[in-house]
Amino acid sequence: MSPSYRFVVTGRVQGVGFRALAQGKALFLGLRGWVRNRADGAVEGLVGGDNAADIQTFHDFLLKGSPAAQVERLEWSATSEQAEEGFLVKR
Repeated sequence: MSPSYRFVVTGRVQGVGFRALAQGKALFLGLRGWVRNRADGAVEGLVGGDNAADIQTFHDFLLKGSPAAQVERLEWSATSEQAEEGFLVKR
């Protein structure tokens, strides 16, 4: 069972390409999971994978986001929920 993490990113993270770039980064790193916008303006998701360094790279990406984003906070916590194959942008 691979480690999985739930995350919530707050700040200016909607309407700036954040989800698409997160998806691309996760797929490039071979990670699994999903990402979506929340009604409160945050972006949330689930990420999992077998390589701790790749998960850390994704975590570090979330701290910066897309070039137009302004990340104010990243909440990151381990979860027993398992990420399915692929990395989806949910609506």
